[in-house]
Amino acid sequence: MSVKDDILSIAKDARDASLGLSRLDTPTKNKALMLMADGLVAEAAYLKEANQKDLDAGEKKGLSKAMLERLTLSDKVISQMAAGLKEVAALPDPVGEVTKMWKRPNGLMVGRMRIPIGVIGIIYESRPNVTADAAGLCLKSGNAVILRGGSEAIFSNTAIAKVLSSALKKAGAPEKAVQVVPTTERDAVLEMLKLEDYIDLIIPRGGEGLIRFVVENSKIPVIKHYKGVCHVFIDESADIDMATRIALNAKVHRPGVCNAMETLLVHKNIADKFLPTVKKEYDRAGVELRGCPKTLKILKEIKQAADEDWGAEYLDLILAVRIVDDIDEAISHIARYGSLHTEAIVTRDYHNSQRFLREVNSSTVLVNASTRFSDGFQLGLGAEIGISTTKIHAFGPMGLEELTTQKFIVYGDGQVRE
Repeated sequence: MSVKDDILSIAKDARDASLGLSRLDTPTKNKALMLMADGLVAEAAYLKEANQKDLDAGEKKGLSKAMLERLTLSDKVISQMAAGLKEVAALPDPVGEVTKMWKRPNGLMVGRMRIPIGVIGIIYESRPNVTADAAGLCLKSGNAVILRGGSEAIFSNTAIAKVLSSALKKAGAPEKAVQVVPTTERDAVLEMLKLEDYIDLIIPRGGEGLIRFVVENSKIPVIKHYKGVCHVFIDESADIDMATRIALNAKVHRPGVCNAMETLLVHKNIADKFLPTVKKEYDRAGVELRGCPKTLKILKEIKQAADEDWGAEYLDLILAVRIVDDIDEAISHIARYGSLHTEAIVTRDYHNSQRFLREVNSSTVLVNASTRFSDGFQLGLGAEIGISTTKIHAFGPMGLEELTTQKFIVYGDGQVRE
């Protein structure tokens, strides 16, 4: 079969499986998730053998040490994948939930009920654990999923999907509810993005280049975020110790992820006290600072920031620092250079905290907390399929509820429209 025929066959099977999933009750879905978790642990040797093929190929291609680490399926990673599936099983099932009900003057009872989206296509890079995470979330929310991982993880992803499909069969759930595209050809992605009659939603996870490629070529709605240019604003009333802890954590805890801070904004009235203090901590952590002219007057030895630094997603131990006159300038800076991902304010001024919450237009806005909390698990969703900066349908970390939509339900007693 051609790549086009292969992808069409996978999509048709997924559509059929989605109809079967819509009839599954919660206990059956949870049973499938538990069997999936147990299967991953039981087949750890098989998974690591497949993973080694990817690692060997990656070394030959010259993948970086960091990339190879993300690619590795260790016993610990496999255990974490299994634990994640069990956590999803423990979460409330959103499917069938009636979120609102009201009575019309003619006696009709009108409500809204959560239902699965249908078939979700996920296009992602590197981490094979995404295969299990995405499969679990889609299953619990009643969606069939087509997974197209990066070529660097093809053997690992295929092996994981085989284990998951076997568990689905044992549980009496549709085997084709979880499928991995078995080819590394780029044409497979392009064909997948054309199938609007079979796939309801595309979620890309990876670098900005991948996401832009998907958006530019998809006929199917795409939920995305291009990058995370996240800010922390240190207001003039901020507690210095608290501000230092938050600014340090937001930058250095995991600098290579999308919710890491990339720009630090500091009120002019606190800059003289705060910047030298936080710089000592950044120096210990190996952070390179790039400052505006006002910042350079206080931290004379750091590099001057260029215009492109304000919109940069470094994903590294590099931080742009700007002194602002007030909260208005901080909010304006975020509006101009931000990516609608995550922003935080450190302040003891209630009025300013509320202004920041109302006026900053990003998917997650925090008061006196690190940007690193912009994560589905940390926010109490149990898990996430990704983070959306697309305001339509979902905005921010996407958990089970965000993998459903709502339909109207109506109870009548013989009413007809006049």
